[in-house]
Amino acid sequence: MMNRRDFIRNSALLAAAAEMPDIARAARQPMAAGLQATVPAGERLITSHPMLQNYAEDSVGVAFSVSALANGYVTYGQKPDLSDGQTVKCGGLMVTGMNDQVMQVRLTGLKPATRYYYRIGADRINYKGGYAMSIAGSEQDDTVYSFTTAGAKAKAHFCVINDTHAQWRSFGPVIDKVLELEPQCVVWNGDATNSEETIASQKTIFLAPKIARADYAARIPYLFCAGNHDYRGMAGRQLERVWMERQPEERSSRDWQLGRNFAVRMGDVALVGLDTGEDKLDTNPLFAGLYASTPYRQAQTAWLKDALRRKDIASAPFLVAFCHIPLFDPRPRENPGDVYPADKAPEYDTDFASWQRTCHQLWSPLLEKAGCQLVVTAHQHRFRYDAPGKEHSWAQLVGGGPDMEGPDSAYPTVMEGSVQDGTLRMRVHNIRTGQVQQEFTFAPRGRKKRP
Repeated sequence: MMNRRDFIRNSALLAAAAEMPDIARAARQPMAAGLQATVPAGERLITSHPMLQNYAEDSVGVAFSVSALANGYVTYGQKPDLSDGQTVKCGGLMVTGMNDQVMQVRLTGLKPATRYYYRIGADRINYKGGYAMSIAGSEQDDTVYSFTTAGAKAKAHFCVINDTHAQWRSFGPVIDKVLELEPQCVVWNGDATNSEETIASQKTIFLAPKIARADYAARIPYLFCAGNHDYRGMAGRQLERVWMERQPEERSSRDWQLGRNFAVRMGDVALVGLDTGEDKLDTNPLFAGLYASTPYRQAQTAWLKDALRRKDIASAPFLVAFCHIPLFDPRPRENPGDVYPADKAPEYDTDFASWQRTCHQLWSPLLEKAGCQLVVTAHQHRFRYDAPGKEHSWAQLVGGGPDMEGPDSAYPTVMEGSVQDGTLRMRVHNIRTGQVQQEFTFAPRGRKKRP
C-alpha cells in the first residue's frame, strides 16, 4: 500500500514526464504562431461544460474550455427562456480576453440570494496581426443552466471536498454524492491537482474531468482554497488562467495580491477561506528559494482581521473557516511546519508540514475572538475530528483522501453543512461505504451547544 507521499510523488512524476515536451514546444513557439480559428477535425470549439467559480453575493465567474482561438461570452437573466438576457464577453474593459485555452467571464452587479439562468458561447477568431483579425463564426451551447447567488437570505447548505488529486476513480463518486445532496455551493479545500506543467492538464482537472458528470459545476458554484500541490509545476504558478481569482472589489488595495481568500455570507453561515500555502518552508533547498509562503500567510492575517469585522460576516450566527493544511494536531510526532531550515527533525515522522503551527499562531487568535465554531481542513488524507480544547475553542474537521482502498480512516469524504432549527449540522459522508460516517452539531455564536 503506497503512503501519501509515494502516491502523490508517483502521480506527479508520471504527469510531468508526459507533459514536459509540451512545455518545450510552447517555449519555442512564436507569439503569433497558430493564432487561427481552425478547430481540430471532429472537435467542437467549446470543449467543456461551464464551471461556476467564486460563489459570491453579487458576482460569479464562469469558465469553460475551448479548442482554438476564441472570445467567450455568457448570456444571462432571471427568466428561464433568457428573454431578458444580457451578454457579457470574457475580458475586461478596453480589450476582450481572447485566447485558445480557457474562456473566463465575470458576471457582476447580481442580486443577492437570486436565481439566474445562463448559456455560454464563443466566437471563433482568425488573427493574423494587430490590424488583421476577424470573427469566423460562433458556437453556442444549447443548454440553459442556472445558479443562485449568495447572501444573508440564501439557503445555508454547503459541501466540502478535498485532496481529489485528479484520481477519477474516487472523484466520480465524490461528485455523484455532491450532486445528490444539491448544496448551494461547494468548497474545494485544496489539492485538486498534483504538479501540473501545462494548462491542458489543469483544464482536464477543473473543466473537463474524466467522470460521468463532467457538468458537475455548471449549476453549483464552487469556492476554492488552494492546497500546497495546487501551486506546484509551471502551470500551478498560473492557476488563475484556469481558476480565476476573486473580484478585485472584494479586497482593499493593501490586499490586492490575495486573490484566493474569500469571506462569503450564505444564510446564517459566514464562510471564510484561507490559504496555508506550501507544506515545506521557504528555506527548504528542495524549492531553491522560489516560494514565499511566509509573507503570504502574514499578509492574510491583516485581511482576516478586516474580513471578520465586516457587518455581514460578524452578524452571521455561524462562522466556519476553511484552509487546506490543518491548524492543529494532537499527535506529538506530526510535523508542525516550522522546523528550520529544511523541515527535518528526529522528533517528527515527516519532512513536510502535517499541520501549520505558524498559521495557527497567526489566525487562531482572530478566529477565537470572532467566535468561530469550526475550522475545516484537509491535507492528511485521513478523516479526523478534533474537539475544542485548551489549544482552541473551535472544532476541527479534517477531510479524507482520494484512496478508495486502504486504512479505514483514509476514505474519501464529502462533508455537508446545513442550518436546521437554528443549529449548524455537519454530516461526514464516507464515499467508500456510501454511509454517513459521523454527524456534529454546533450552536450559534455566543450560545451554548444544545444537548
